[in-house]
Amino acid sequence: MKVYGKVQSRAFRVLWMLEEMGREYQHVDILPHDARLRAIYPAGKVPVLVDGDVVITDSTAILNYLADCYDSHYTHPTGSTERAFQESLMYMLLDEFDACLWAAARHSFILPEEYRVPDIKPSLKWEFGRSVQSLCSRAVFAPFLTGNHLTVPDFILMDCLVWCGKAGFPITHPVLLEYRDHMEIRPAFRRVSAMGAA
Repeated sequence: MKVYGKVQSRAFRVLWMLEEMGREYQHVDILPHDARLRAIYPAGKVPVLVDGDVVITDSTAILNYLADCYDSHYTHPTGSTERAFQESLMYMLLDEFDACLWAAARHSFILPEEYRVPDIKPSLKWEFGRSVQSLCSRAVFAPFLTGNHLTVPDFILMDCLVWCGKAGFPITHPVLLEYRDHMEIRPAFRRVSAMGAA
């Protein structure tokens, strides 16, 4: 099993889940659009998971694949109300957390300078703050988002919270601060963080 992408990208989510699972994998530390990556996935985006002959793109699709195929401890059964709640949180995080942070990144350093709109950032931060309030009123946090064990949306949320620190999106809600502190001490999380810092 190989994971392509820099630790400081959405590949973090995938690497962290694999570390939590204790599965063997090879990390290919590679930038988007590298020729070696395009040979596998012509769009050149990261992360990419190669599992034998299977090539999977998009971090959330990879997380769901790993949880469904290799360790159901990280997901609720398909068709259950628990799975529906899990996916509701997952899509909310993608639509409202990840999307805001990605838009801020695009207008900071990704888009060509002439297409950047720096004035959009206060609006994104305001929108993000509203989403934080919504999440904290919906999720269980007991101690994880859907109950007493990690599921796919936890990997997405925690990656977004790390991203917030780099993007200057303040996290002040006490529930999220406690959640972040609780997650940061997980050994698997620390191992992947150390990979990114190396």
